[in-house]
Amino acid sequence: MVTYGGEMPRSAEPVPDVEAPDRRGRLWSLRERVRALPGGRLAWRVGVTLLGVAVIVVGIVLLPLPGPGWLIIFAGLGLLATEYAWAARLLTRVRDRLRRWTRWAASRGPWARAGAATLGLLALGGIVAGSWYLYTLL
Repeated sequence: MVTYGGEMPRSAEPVPDVEAPDRRGRLWSLRERVRALPGGRLAWRVGVTLLGVAVIVVGIVLLPLPGPGWLIIFAGLGLLATEYAWAARLLTRVRDRLRRWTRWAASRGPWARAGAATLGLLALGGIVAGSWYLYTLL
């Protein structure tokens, strides 16, 4: 079909590029290429372990600060779960516990939710105050 001015006809739909895999496909492809090398399986596992543990340590350091400390810890656990069955089981257990807790909290009235939020903020305040006390003590 002839187009004028470089425009595509409106009836034609863009054709997806089947040669370019998505990001996850490229990661799996890289993983398989590295694991196919001599010693690659061990190197990949060591690299994932070091990265996962580093992410978890950063999350632990960020726990007393306001921010996504727990989210970062779960991301590190997710990295470890790609290589270790125990981490995958732990991540599944944490997800199930979180789903049950959110269902329980949603089934309660607004006063119970407000009370739980207040207790959470008090606990966070206690952690921050304790951290500050230890910081000034040293």
